[in-house]
This record gives sequence, C-alpha cells and structure tokens, in this order.
Amino acid sequence: MVTAFITGVTGQDGSYLSEFLLEKGYDVHGMIRRGSVDFRNRIAHLEGHEHFHLHYGDMSDSMSLVALISAIKPDEIYNLAAQSHVQVSFDAPEFTANVDATGVLRVLEAVRVCGLTDKCRVYQASTSELYGRVVEVPQSEETPFYPYSPYAVAKQYGFWIVKEYRDAYKMFACNGILFNHESERRGETFVTRKITLAASRIAQGKQDKLYLGNLGSLRDWGYAKDYVECMWLMLQADKPDDYVIATGVQHSVREFCQLAFHYVGIELDFKGEGIDEVGIDKATGREVIAVSPDFYRPTDVVNLLGDPSKAKRELGWNPNTTPFEELVKIMVEHDMRKVAEERMVETVNLEEFLERGIVK
Repeated sequence: MVTAFITGVTGQDGSYLSEFLLEKGYDVHGMIRRGSVDFRNRIAHLEGHEHFHLHYGDMSDSMSLVALISAIKPDEIYNLAAQSHVQVSFDAPEFTANVDATGVLRVLEAVRVCGLTDKCRVYQASTSELYGRVVEVPQSEETPFYPYSPYAVAKQYGFWIVKEYRDAYKMFACNGILFNHESERRGETFVTRKITLAASRIAQGKQDKLYLGNLGSLRDWGYAKDYVECMWLMLQADKPDDYVIATGVQHSVREFCQLAFHYVGIELDFKGEGIDEVGIDKATGREVIAVSPDFYRPTDVVNLLGDPSKAKRELGWNPNTTPFEELVKIMVEHDMRKVAEERMVETVNLEEFLERGIVK
C-alpha cells in the first residue's frame, strides 16, 4: 500500500486529493493545525475511514514536520498548506512568507534529514500568481515570473527551493503551477465563491447587493476536483519536472458574474466603467452588483491564461474534463441549496423563539 502525507488536508484541494488517493488504495495521512475552531468540515466524511489518518502539526514548526515525516515515512508528500489568499498576503506578509516560503523548505529538509530522499516523492503546490505582471499570454513553463504580491513572492521562493533540492539532492520533487481552480468547497472569501453565494442569496431575498473589485480581471478557471488528478500524475512520472496546470480558456470576473446570476434566474446588464461599473437585474432594473475600491489590491494581476500543453503531452492529463459553464453551475447549485437550508434553519429557530416568548 502506497502511503501519502498531505499538508493542508482540510482545504479544498486537500479534501479532493484525499478522496482521490483513497479511491486509488492509498494510506492517507493528513496534517492539521490545532485550533479552538474546527475547520474539518471538508474532510468530516472521511474520518473513520481505516486508511485516513489525521495528525497535528504546523508548517511554521520544523520539529513537528520532522517528527511526522519520520513516523509516517511517506512514499509521496503533497504540500498543499499555505496562506493562499492574495489580498490577505498584503495584510499579513510576514506570516505568508513563513508558511508559503520557509514552510516549503521545512518540508524538503524534513525529507532529507529523515533519510527519505530516495524513497519519497514531493509535490509542491505552486501558483499562476508567479506570473503576476505578465510578460506574455498565455503563460507556460518557460514564461518568466513577475510576482506581484507578497503571496506570489513567497511562492516563488517555494518554487525555486524545490528546484534546488531536486538538483542538489536528486530528490524527486515537482512544482505544479496551478492556475485558478475552484469548486463548491472553495473558501467563501475567494471571489468565485463570493459570487455564487451572493447570487444565491440575492435570488432568495437574503442579500441586496454584491460588491466586487476589478470586474475586468481575466482568469483561467478550472475545477479543483480535476486538478488533483494532475498533482498525482506528476508524482507517477518517470522523472520529476514542473508543469503548468490550467484549462487554456480565459474568462473575466464579469463573465463569471453573468453566468452565476443566470443560473439563479437573474439576467444581468452591466453599465459604466471602472469604479463606476454596476450590474443591473434586467427584469427589475435593480442594481445587484457594484464595484468597491476596498476590493482593489495595491498591485493587481489582471491577465492570467495558462498553456497546459506540456501536462497534456507528457502526463496524459485532460484539462477540460469540466467546462467553465459546468463548473459555475456546480457551484451555484450547491450554494442555492446551502442558502435554502440556512433559511429553513432560521425559520425553525424563529418558530421556537416565538413559542418560548423570546421574540414577539
């Protein structure tokens, strides 16, 4: 039985990867941070599985990583743990660097000092944000990096330290340069999930308006569930290498909004430009989307489009298993159910409070 160790196991990618590897017959070990709030909702359905194990540790604590890797002796490590929100990296740059840059070094060093260099294969979750202020479109493995946020700068260190350990210690270590990958498990502060939740709440009368940043930003959006397969494929290759993981198809934030609102029964018409642009419900004339300067970044990446040719050719990966339209539909249908369930809970609670005389 192949043993895998996943950092960031409670995240979107970690949960899908855990499911994928368990289906492949792996013994899966995941690292979680101790906290007073439980963030294990994405993997709760896996707990109790005989081949799924959770361990406490932290990317900022090298000793915990050494202890875990020494005890587990994994055949494969998937380092998915990160402070992954670009805007937050401007507010917490030092923390971002500690986890996203030095944290990668700690994982690699743990493999080395535990004597697992020849046995253990390592996948590092890199990012399209490395391209930042892009110098060419589309972006491939040969495109120069121009990181444009503290998050991207930290991730660039992680990218290069993986290449260094690969060269210096002959370690089987790969970087997956993943472009934006979304799902119904995406964190609610990320723009795509923010849009699908707001559309669902507006359609069900629970929210009046959605505020966003640059509606013209262009992204290459794929389905996270498809992307974890490519992470695995990289570690099954004959030799370690770095790969762009993307769909090769680009859409704007505005297009994402139009499609999400369409799936909840609201057709949008956009008027104005820049900070004055608004999204109007065609049927009612009501303004349901507005632009806020609060959501503009100090330095903003506006044009990401990946070239997945190498991954298609060398790994046999299909980047278009789930088309953009299907991805948005999956997310919207999930959030429509989520909002409806929240409304039912609120109704039940209100009826209980009325019966008890707490509210009148």
